[in-house]
Amino acid sequence: MSDFNGKSIIVTGGGLGMGLACARRFAAGGGKVMIVANDKASVDSAVAEIGENAAGFVGDVRRNDDMAAAVQTAASRHGGVDVLACCAGIQRYGTVVDTPEEVWDDVLDINLKGIFLASKFAIPEMRKRGGGAIVAISSVQAYASQAGVAAYTASKGAINALVRAMALDHAGDNITVNAVCPASIDTPMLHWAADLWKGDGTAEATLDAWGRGHPLGRIGKPCEVAELVAFLASEKARFITGADVKIDGGVLSKLGIVIPD
Repeated sequence: MSDFNGKSIIVTGGGLGMGLACARRFAAGGGKVMIVANDKASVDSAVAEIGENAAGFVGDVRRNDDMAAAVQTAASRHGGVDVLACCAGIQRYGTVVDTPEEVWDDVLDINLKGIFLASKFAIPEMRKRGGGAIVAISSVQAYASQAGVAAYTASKGAINALVRAMALDHAGDNITVNAVCPASIDTPMLHWAADLWKGDGTAEATLDAWGRGHPLGRIGKPCEVAELVAFLASEKARFITGADVKIDGGVLSKLGIVIPD
């Protein structure tokens, strides 16, 4: 597999979950990956696991200076920036009434502002290379919300809108911008949620129940999301931009929701 040979790739939120799976996939394809996350232990672990095709940067996607430095470090180390995969994200529960303002700010800052800041600094580097690709992790909740996730759903709907705007703004730069919209994926964040909502049962039983809610009968795997992200970032997808692509085990079809072309 050599689909990313010679490519410089930044993965925010690359220390865990879908971000780590994306970092693995890009590195397996020959890419030089800069893993960006705010937890040094997870960054160090990911770099050690992936090996020579990975480097790490400890930074906060909410901070302008951190994202500027992360992009500059990737560009200096790997000769530029070709791909940005925005995978940093958090989930919090609450309605607009009971969500504290600081929680709202955290969710929107990490999930949405993080994409804005990473893209703000990555796009000029991509222009120097004659183009590039940005892929952001959104969610099926951009289309259909469960109850009690006001901040999370708002952030994911906004990601899809931001992706469309950036796709138009930077098409002339030969930069594609797309979103990937997963349903339930086997990540530490999903396990955290299952433990939170397990009631008298177990987190494992809760995960199994959530999996059965998908027509395919299971939750997704991070590596499956990573394959879709890699495709959208690859040369094979150069005519795809401004898209939000579902990877949901059929759950939105089950709900009877049709997404217009």
